[in-house]
Amino acid sequence: MSPVTVTFLMLVFLESFKLSFCARNHNVACIQSERRALLRFKQHLKDPSNRLSSWTKNGDCCRWDGIICSNVSGLVIGLHLGSSRGTRKLGGKLNPALLDLKHLTYLDLSDNDFRQTQIPTWFWNMSSNLYYFNISRNQFQGNIPDLLTMTQPSVLIDLSCNNFTGSLPLLSSNMTAVDFSFNSLSGSMSHFLCHKLNESMKLEILNLGHNLLSGEIPECWKKWSRLVGIKLCDNNFSGKIPGSMGALTLLQSLHVRNNFVVGEIPSSLRHCSELVTVDFGSNQLSGDIPGWMGERLPKLIILSFHSNKFTGTLPEELCALSYLQILDLSHNNLVSEIPSCINNLSAMNSGNKSDDKIFYRTSKGSFFEDILVVMKGRVVNYDTTLKLVKTMDLSDNNLSGEIPEEVTSLAGLQSLNFSHNHLVGRIPYNIGAMTSLECFDLSTNNLSGEIPLTISDLSFLSHLNLSYNKFTGKIPSGTQLQSLNAYSFLGTKLFGPPLSESSTDVRFGTGSGVLKNREDQDKVDWFFLTVELGFLSGFFGAVFLLMLCKSGRSVHFQYMDETGHSLGRIIRKYILK
Repeated sequence: MSPVTVTFLMLVFLESFKLSFCARNHNVACIQSERRALLRFKQHLKDPSNRLSSWTKNGDCCRWDGIICSNVSGLVIGLHLGSSRGTRKLGGKLNPALLDLKHLTYLDLSDNDFRQTQIPTWFWNMSSNLYYFNISRNQFQGNIPDLLTMTQPSVLIDLSCNNFTGSLPLLSSNMTAVDFSFNSLSGSMSHFLCHKLNESMKLEILNLGHNLLSGEIPECWKKWSRLVGIKLCDNNFSGKIPGSMGALTLLQSLHVRNNFVVGEIPSSLRHCSELVTVDFGSNQLSGDIPGWMGERLPKLIILSFHSNKFTGTLPEELCALSYLQILDLSHNNLVSEIPSCINNLSAMNSGNKSDDKIFYRTSKGSFFEDILVVMKGRVVNYDTTLKLVKTMDLSDNNLSGEIPEEVTSLAGLQSLNFSHNHLVGRIPYNIGAMTSLECFDLSTNNLSGEIPLTISDLSFLSHLNLSYNKFTGKIPSGTQLQSLNAYSFLGTKLFGPPLSESSTDVRFGTGSGVLKNREDQDKVDWFFLTVELGFLSGFFGAVFLLMLCKSGRSVHFQYMDETGHSLGRIIRKYILK
């Protein structure tokens, strides 16, 4: 399994817990029976970096690395053996000697290598006494049994990034946070979500992303009223977004990306006024983008509806989202002009001076947000630096009219993509005021006129695509412009560096069938068509083989470089979807 960035929980209260009990009280020694149990547990572990060298026969186990004892009784209450960067991982087998640690409530074996170990029944039974249970990023396999007997009043469990299969387990009402992401769990979530409908659940965080779950998302959300974060992304869910999600008035983060969800966005979500992130990208949602989102969800920072079937206009009400930093409505069928009120998106007006993380507080700590963003032609997962990211992507719609001059007030934007629309007119003269811009894509529109000289003021610009427009004149001078690829200006009548010729037609060659502008794109050059078909045949053949070998897990591609934009769109829309 490839490395995965997991930003599920950053448990502030757990860190304080470890500090308070790791103070190594010299007046209290560990219990001898528990020392012997830990030594038996060590015997079955593989420790290539000798991390457990302090675990000696005659030592005080409360002073051993990774052991947390009570300062009052000397009893072992925590085992903190998760690997960190730079340390070699533990492996081997799980020894039932852990059962002799009767007061163990904290267990962390995360990020180790237990070589596709099947977790024994006794280990699951022992977990019922834990309030923190983390075995993520291992190679554990098998089914997850029902977790109904958790005795602690507030339980956090992280089983992510393993090889667990089978259906979702039933949960105890004492669960506070659950992460089952990046496994191969399958089947419906109805039994999981709708069990004991009259029982109120304490769960605040639910992460089921990156599994093989299917069927409709059930209408059983009212009993889960304490939820703050939900991740259902990268599964095979179908049907509509449940209206009962509107009962989740504390919800701050909702991810349903990359499923097969259809229908319109339910109006009941207007009651979820605490929402900061809404990610419905890569589904089959349709209808209008609701204007009430700009009025009833005032705290939105991230809004991603890319690769759906939305129609209608770009609602002006979205301009009221003063905290919005990431707006992705690309690859839909929106038909309207870009509203001039776009300058009211004040969070995009300047650089970020606050914390670089977007996180949500729960009753037991906080968790970081993460999301996929197309930046500089690549799909990037942002998490701990997400608060610094500011992008707008309205590409591949049917937007018309001119680019409003007001967009140039968004000086904090790093990426702006209006490509593959029907925009006309000129690039706003004051484009140079967008001083943070690193990626700027206006390709495949009907824009005309000369490139404003102020574009040379964009000192951070490293990705520019103005191809297939009606631009004329000389490309303005500037170090960053002259260093760009000539393909950035294909299909225009621009000239000057970085182009190698002073022609009024930018093209691949001199053949009569070469595409010169948008109107000429219907003309076919059979030589180039043959080359492209040959390349595509080989490429998709390779993709097909990769898909056969993916072992039930999604294959993630990095795509869309400067010369492969159209191909990247095909991959994203028809393969990754």
